[in-house]
Amino acid sequence: MNPFLMFLLIINTNNDKSVEVRFTETAPKIDGVIEEIWQMADSAYNFVQSEPYENASPTEKTVVYVLQDKENLYFAFRCYAQNHQPIACFTKDEDYVTVKIDPFGSKTHGYYFTVFASRLFWDGWILDDGRTEDDSWEGVWYRGVALYDDRLEVEIKIPFKSIRYKKGLSQWGVQLRRYIAANRESDYWTEVLQKEDDMVSKWGPLTSINPQATGYYFELYPEGYLRLDRNYRPDTTEFKPSISLNFKWDVTPQMTLNATTYPDFAQIESDPFTLNLDRFPVYLDERRPFFLEGKDIFRMFDFGEGKGFFDPLEIFYSRRIGKSMDGDAVPIIGGLKLTNKSEDWDVGALGAYTDEYTDTANAIEEPHRWFGALRGKHRVLGNSDVGMLVTGTMVDENDYNYAVGLDGAYRRGANQFIVQGAVSDHNEKRGWALKSGFFGFLGSFGTIGSFEVFSDSFDVSDIGFVPWAGQKQLLLATGPFKQYPTGFLQYLFIAPGIFVIQEPGNTNWSTLGALEINPGFRNRWGSDFSIIVGPYYEADTNYLYHGVDLSIWGPLFGNQFNLSCHYAYTYNYWRDFLAYRGSNELSYDYSIIPQMRIGFESDLWIEWDTTNTIIAMTPRFKPKIEFRFNADMSLTIFNEMVMETPGTDFGDMELLSNRLGLLFSWNFMPKSWLYIALNDYREQEDGELQPQYRIGAIKAKYLIYF
Repeated sequence: MNPFLMFLLIINTNNDKSVEVRFTETAPKIDGVIEEIWQMADSAYNFVQSEPYENASPTEKTVVYVLQDKENLYFAFRCYAQNHQPIACFTKDEDYVTVKIDPFGSKTHGYYFTVFASRLFWDGWILDDGRTEDDSWEGVWYRGVALYDDRLEVEIKIPFKSIRYKKGLSQWGVQLRRYIAANRESDYWTEVLQKEDDMVSKWGPLTSINPQATGYYFELYPEGYLRLDRNYRPDTTEFKPSISLNFKWDVTPQMTLNATTYPDFAQIESDPFTLNLDRFPVYLDERRPFFLEGKDIFRMFDFGEGKGFFDPLEIFYSRRIGKSMDGDAVPIIGGLKLTNKSEDWDVGALGAYTDEYTDTANAIEEPHRWFGALRGKHRVLGNSDVGMLVTGTMVDENDYNYAVGLDGAYRRGANQFIVQGAVSDHNEKRGWALKSGFFGFLGSFGTIGSFEVFSDSFDVSDIGFVPWAGQKQLLLATGPFKQYPTGFLQYLFIAPGIFVIQEPGNTNWSTLGALEINPGFRNRWGSDFSIIVGPYYEADTNYLYHGVDLSIWGPLFGNQFNLSCHYAYTYNYWRDFLAYRGSNELSYDYSIIPQMRIGFESDLWIEWDTTNTIIAMTPRFKPKIEFRFNADMSLTIFNEMVMETPGTDFGDMELLSNRLGLLFSWNFMPKSWLYIALNDYREQEDGELQPQYRIGAIKAKYLIYF
């Protein structure tokens, strides 16, 4: 048979596993003890190992039972442990189970619900046919755990009215996972190839499901906030009480309306310090609840986690709404969002209106401003997508910024091809942009590629994040990808490549050669090493760019260790000269006892001058202590220190700033939280650390659900 036809046959073969949802009039008690009522349920079994040995038989047996009543969907995991006693620990690697469901029949996205042996839990969205997990979604669901010497039992209750689903659809996609911490083993109900990861389009069917939930599907989410600010520049003390109201209404099982009025989006912890030596601003992640919920709709397609060679065209960047102003934020008067998910379509509309903001001391004025976004995505060819995104902001007819984007993602097995384009209009300055990328496998060769062109006049600075107008670049890397079924080495990827770029404002093209070596080990350690060399043109300067990157990661004493280093001979825009520079990142947590762990995040920036002499070293060190009282209550204390060393003279190291923070959080009911936060920030002035501000805050969020 033709190898290509054989490949198509394999990737289109349907999974022959299915599990039936049986109806019960008597709801099981969610306490982790699998009682008699579960004997009437259909069960999922014959799990398949994915890691550390692909397609091998699991070392332990797992059985999952499924039931429903009118209002809820139930799962019960019985995880036998004849060879590996279950591990439960709040602060390090432990056993867990996961339920994933696709209640739209979309074959591209769904929900996940994870329960740990310690009773900790996670939930979120699954996007891009399983390539991305987004934990910003927070749902109302219930879990129970019982731990024995020879097994782990977990029960999960998911109310139908807490999720969205296609009405009348009697067959959902489902995936079930069990993780065994003792030997770092992942077992799935349906086969998961290491090369592909867990793809939604390959999940098994959950049949005979029939939600019959009744109610208004309302969530009222009042928030009360008490904050005491002590500012020292100028010396003022301000007491800031506030009340905001968030509203959610599932108009249908597929359509949701969200609204917020005068939300308090004050950050419990500020964005971490970053020394930016490049010409472009630093991208900041969204943390605010109103914009996090449903953000999967208002984004252009991406390759998923860990694919850093491609950044999607971001013509909607929600942090432009209520943006930060020198430590403060522009007030948001209100926001409204309508989203709809179905088997073939995802549609969303968002609007927000911000208040005036004036900072006389720093000569900052921000007028009232409207923001809006409209997004539609349509499923094609099974699990591929095409979409359109329209975004805009306006003060008046003379001050506005609009953009329209089109994108598509073609997915087949582990392979994915994305194309995106957009046009912009910023106060009559019009421009365009085009991006495209590929990730996948051509035979035994792993291949990545991307292409982008931005016109000089492309501008979404008031509504998006695309600061590199005028840039053009091409990246292509391909090389052998080898998987090893046994042994210490799990896979090895070696990829030579080429990188061609034209920097904004430069007529010359830079051409660089690259080599990447990426081994992965069966003990879940991995590394990535790359070198890039070639003639480069930027900042009216022609030079030989040469750089090296190294990343190492893996589990160490039950917690994740991460180290990355980047060194290059390139342009330093902070100091305006050409020289060597380096950045290093290190993070690790260590579990002292099951309830407590200590950890740290650290960065070290190193700058050379034009004579190859180190002129500055800027370390950032952030130690922290986390104490968990139980699965719902925790206390974290951290201290972020930013220092500077002239040259390599550590005796003259100076502490530039210090931020001490404390956060107590208690999830006392589903989606209901109590926070107590303290922040003390100081900067160096005249050789001494001087206080800049102190903040104490109490914030309560309570869900009224009916």
